Amino acid sequence: MAELRPLAADLNTEARALAQALRELFDGLEVSVRRYAVRRHRDPGTLSRYLNGTRVPPWELVMDLFTDLAEHRGVSATPAAIDLVRGLHHAAVRGGASPRHAVELIEQQLADADRTSRRATAHGDVLGDALLDRRHRIADLEVRLNQLEADWSAERARADALVDAAPDVDQLLRERDGLRAEVRRLSRELGDARRRHEDAEQRCELLERQLEAIERAQEADGGHALFPAPGTGSGSGSGSGTPVRPKVLIVDDQADNLLAMTAVLSILEQEVVAAASGRDALKALLDHDDFAVIIMDVQMPGMDGYETAAHIKRHGRTRDIPIIFLTAMGADPEHSARGYAAGAVDYIAKPFDPWVLRAKVAVFTGIFLERRVNQRP
Repeated sequence: MAELRPLAADLNTEARALAQALRELFDGLEVSVRRYAVRRHRDPGTLSRYLNGTRVPPWELVMDLFTDLAEHRGVSATPAAIDLVRGLHHAAVRGGASPRHAVELIEQQLADADRTSRRATAHGDVLGDALLDRRHRIADLEVRLNQLEADWSAERARADALVDAAPDVDQLLRERDGLRAEVRRLSRELGDARRRHEDAEQRCELLERQLEAIERAQEADGGHALFPAPGTGSGSGSGSGTPVRPKVLIVDDQADNLLAMTAVLSILEQEVVAAASGRDALKALLDHDDFAVIIMDVQMPGMDGYETAAHIKRHGRTRDIPIIFLTAMGADPEHSARGYAAGAVDYIAKPFDPWVLRAKVAVFTGIFLERRVNQRP
């Protein structure tokens, strides 16, 4: 599979347009598929499928092509060219949504969360060792200071001689106070590292449950069995036997986005409540009870997603509702970290994959119904 294969015959319009653009970039490199795959540490077969349109590549591969072509020709790509290919890539992602693509997206998020967890654990171990060392040094200094004070009390006449022979007490006190300050700092950092570890572990668990939801949906027979709403089975309804329909609040200032999310979530048999702004979302939370999850756009005029989430988390009645942010800024760690700091439990990059959205909503509504069952007398 060292040669460039022709375009697949059954491609849709979006996938064909993206594949043709990628092939033009690749032809400019003047190398074989196998040679470029070795250069970028990629599988030749997978790279060949990206270039013949049968699979949509990650945006990272597209940027690698731009970078390598600029190095080969000595001329950087223009912003207009990059924006053009980005638009083709987004269109291909929207047109090629599939369970496999959804699994790849969530697996990438799971890898990021697992990497954060491992780094936080390693950092916590280092901080714990440093904290233990500082505490031992403080204890040693305390023993030395207590010994000096006991000598001064027992034999005042020898105090001057002891002061002359012993280290400077003021210096010891300053060193002890400095170490105590360092212990407080290290304790704070250790607490932060442990919290990051716990958050990352919880996110890994959620992402694993989302992957299981997609895999169950793939194995289900018939188009109407995808992602059955949790809680519709036996023992999940109210005391009268009526099934519980979890409520999902979707917030976006674009009407077409609200329609698209409503259509995607319609097969889950959940009650979807739509809000066109942050203020409308706060009003909906006052008018309705028991929302299982909130899906909120980040970039909205007036009150954006971060500010709306802050208002929700300030009220005891709504602070425990999980919030999933929709962002057009991708899965950049800086933006995802800001989302988690604002109170979100998950995020979805635009343009969103329907399978990913359904998997995440199904998992959070399942958790909501499990809590309802556990709280029942």
